[in-house]
Amino acid sequence: MSSHPASPPPSPFRPAPAWLADAVLYQIYPQSFADANGDGVGDFAGITAHLDHLAWLGVNTVWLNPCFASPFRDAGYDVSDYLSVAPRYGTADELAKLVDSAGRLGIRVLLDLVAGHTSDRHPWFRHAIDDPGDHRYIWTGETDGLPERFVRSPGSRPGGYLPNFFDCQPALNFGYAREDPAEPWRQPVDAEGPRANRASLREIMDHWLRLGLAGFRVDMAHSLVKDDPGLHETGKLWAELREWLDRTHPEAALLAEWGDPALSVPAGFHADFFLQFGGPSDGLPLRSLWNNGYGTVHEHWTHRPCYFDAEGGGTAGTFVTAWQSVAAVIGDRGFCVLPTANHDFSRLACGPRTAGQLHAAFAFLLTWPTLPAVYYGDEIGMRYVPDLPDHEGSALGPRYNRAGSRTPMQWDDSPNAGFSTAPADRLYLPPDPDPGRPTVAAQRADDSSLLHLVRRLIALRRTTPELGSRAGVEVLHTGYPLVYVRGGRYLVVVNPRREPAAFAPVRPRLETARPVETSGVTVTDRQITASGFGFGIFGL
Repeated sequence: MSSHPASPPPSPFRPAPAWLADAVLYQIYPQSFADANGDGVGDFAGITAHLDHLAWLGVNTVWLNPCFASPFRDAGYDVSDYLSVAPRYGTADELAKLVDSAGRLGIRVLLDLVAGHTSDRHPWFRHAIDDPGDHRYIWTGETDGLPERFVRSPGSRPGGYLPNFFDCQPALNFGYAREDPAEPWRQPVDAEGPRANRASLREIMDHWLRLGLAGFRVDMAHSLVKDDPGLHETGKLWAELREWLDRTHPEAALLAEWGDPALSVPAGFHADFFLQFGGPSDGLPLRSLWNNGYGTVHEHWTHRPCYFDAEGGGTAGTFVTAWQSVAAVIGDRGFCVLPTANHDFSRLACGPRTAGQLHAAFAFLLTWPTLPAVYYGDEIGMRYVPDLPDHEGSALGPRYNRAGSRTPMQWDDSPNAGFSTAPADRLYLPPDPDPGRPTVAAQRADDSSLLHLVRRLIALRRTTPELGSRAGVEVLHTGYPLVYVRGGRYLVVVNPRREPAAFAPVRPRLETARPVETSGVTVTDRQITASGFGFGIFGL
């Protein structure tokens, strides 16, 4: 199976910034990364103090979860002022220092742009609840029974508003793709309110980009235009913004939380994530790799064994096929991003899958032709912590509490794992209570640790174009072990199950394979053999 299908049509946009092709992303949940002032909540100064860890690791791009002013009823995804930072994280000057310090280390910083809704505490909304002529949000004036999903107006304005996620997050009005005279709140995409909101998006982006930020990850990017079959009008909206970005900030990157790169990249995003939702199969490609039925689990998901599981009941074919389908559509116009986890989804170390089983996962992540995204702490094998209370809207269902993926970074064996000097009852979330929890300090001191492996793999990827995002891939086997060749020059073997696995290749020259980074894999002219949890990268 080759990665060179027929070329897609040329992009109408300027090529993606050259730096993005070599990006190794690292996601920081700021409230849980490092607390410099001892109040129990992570902050900008804490991140700045630990940039040396990211530089040592080899990360060159950081994405911060929302750090705008917010009442934090959804952990900052409820913005009350897009042009101000949340005081709990520090000041604008401290964010500027973070960005400058990161830049001096060769690290770019992306912000998280919540484009589809605001907090119900945003001044725009506080004005709209008393002004029937305001159309920044989606309102119905009906007073005798609200339409489905609408929430009763909290002000003097009659009727109610449409939320985008939680009730405290009123949807900004970017119009409807289809109008209906029986539903007068369905304004067209070129109405006054939608035009004002598109202009505001440009103003917000311009503000932060002029301060030195490198771009944005856009939250719920697919959700802007309502009742939009095929998301065509939503795509036009982002294409308009991309054209503006190409003219005004050509080195900035725009990443989508869309979960469907085949739609989002042609629409104008430089990259999109494989996510636990989105796309033709509702996030199945990512879940088929990592989701072992523990941690964050939606009740409507059909459970099937994932590939990276000790029992070995999955297949890499689900992901590989999905990736090939996407690659055929987007070609060189943009990128897919493959994350280890995120703030909404379980960590790699989850349930029975321990940190000791993750080496093969990182060997795959850092040699596959997607942009790799490491969620903070995954580089040391931090685990999803079960049985935490709902915190800042973290619980989405009986088996879906995002708090378990948001616990404090584990720096060392001091109190609170080195995250904060605050008393335990003031911490944003409690650290992992496991006395054997991994730490950065312990793994830095151990050359055989997961952390050192991740560092070596990042360095190998960054110095070896054949292992990067643009080189081809030839997949030889999608069972156990997963076997593929990158750029015609590197053989990669990954066996994430407990039992050994073997594959007999029908390909010449494998007997000359030269070990580059291996653990438990042997290659002969007739057979590739991988021990349990083994992996190998070989030069050909």
